[in-house]
Amino acid sequence: MSQPLISNQTARRIFLDRHALAEAPTGPATGAALAALIDRIGFVQIDSIATVGRAHDMILYARRQSYRPDGMKPLIERDRLLWEHWTHDASILPVSVFPHWHHRFDENRRTLVKRWTGWQKPGFEAEFDRILQHVSDHGPVSSSDFTKDTPREKGSWWDWHPSKAALEYLWQSGALAIARRDAFRKVYDLAERVIPAALHHHRPDREETVDWACRSALDRLGFATSGELAAYWKAISPAEAQSWCAAALRRGEIAKAQIEGWQGQSREVLLWPDTLIERPPEPPGRIRILSPFDPALRDRKRAEFLFGFFYRIEIYVPEEKRQYGYYVFPVLEGDRIIGRMDVKAHRSNGCLRVAGFWPEAGIRVGTGRQARLRAEMERLARFAGCTTTEWLPGWDRSAL
Repeated sequence: MSQPLISNQTARRIFLDRHALAEAPTGPATGAALAALIDRIGFVQIDSIATVGRAHDMILYARRQSYRPDGMKPLIERDRLLWEHWTHDASILPVSVFPHWHHRFDENRRTLVKRWTGWQKPGFEAEFDRILQHVSDHGPVSSSDFTKDTPREKGSWWDWHPSKAALEYLWQSGALAIARRDAFRKVYDLAERVIPAALHHHRPDREETVDWACRSALDRLGFATSGELAAYWKAISPAEAQSWCAAALRRGEIAKAQIEGWQGQSREVLLWPDTLIERPPEPPGRIRILSPFDPALRDRKRAEFLFGFFYRIEIYVPEEKRQYGYYVFPVLEGDRIIGRMDVKAHRSNGCLRVAGFWPEAGIRVGTGRQARLRAEMERLARFAGCTTTEWLPGWDRSAL
């Protein structure tokens, strides 16, 4: 039997709807509403770079423009509805997923010391008991509590002092959790004092975690290959996801379909049967700026297949070889990614400066689109704490 085909436009709209980008970016962005939004999109990657705003803040602002920087802090530090750990990268997650991280903790306890030996300075493993006892007796700590009298030597960013490496090991293996961040510096406490007790003590078996990982990923992606399901949380192996998919197909729980790519090509995906008859909402036509670390763009190959958008951050590309700016932001309009914007907040003089907009092929910067770009930059300026917006000469790179 031939597989049903989901058109490219419908596939894009399903995907954007799952990522909370197919609706107007309005509504409350604090408390339970913000926690529900983060649960809906699964995780929010965090990053310290704040060209306009930090990645996690921009991810949430793109979906709820009432959101303001550090809006997650009460949910992490007071309400304990969110917590921080690794997916594919450092992320803020719903605390409800914590039990499924026990398997990651177990794996890290088995492997990290061996992996870090020779990479980190020797002696970090000898610090484990001392640091745990210190935290138990004295409460939350940061790495500076142990290293302030031992200046960091020049070298790799990841060339940690043994105490810092020990803190990271204890966090990645589940003994410690991040209680808060002060000026983006991690502050660690015993995990049992950060994670609600019922979740901290619940240990699902591996089969339950595999089932959760696949179902929850498919819910949040709309359609996926087995490899994409495994990659979503990075909590299970590709082989485990493939086995789960095969069993779910035999049971008739999931189905196969073809989705159409940007250029008319197609590929096979797995989805819930109801997705085949779904009529996803048409996203509003307004423009919004996405973080380079937005969950909708995390898989660069999928973004290129669905949207025709090839993207990378050019931080590590020599300036003379850059096609775009150092750190450019994807621009979403309706259900299309229409270009990338080089914009930076100069907070010392309260100005948001637009250096360039590179439209995608076939995108014209007419009067209406230019007005929408300017309106979004005004909103973005307020979010970034700026009072004015400056458009540098030659910002429209349409002719390039």
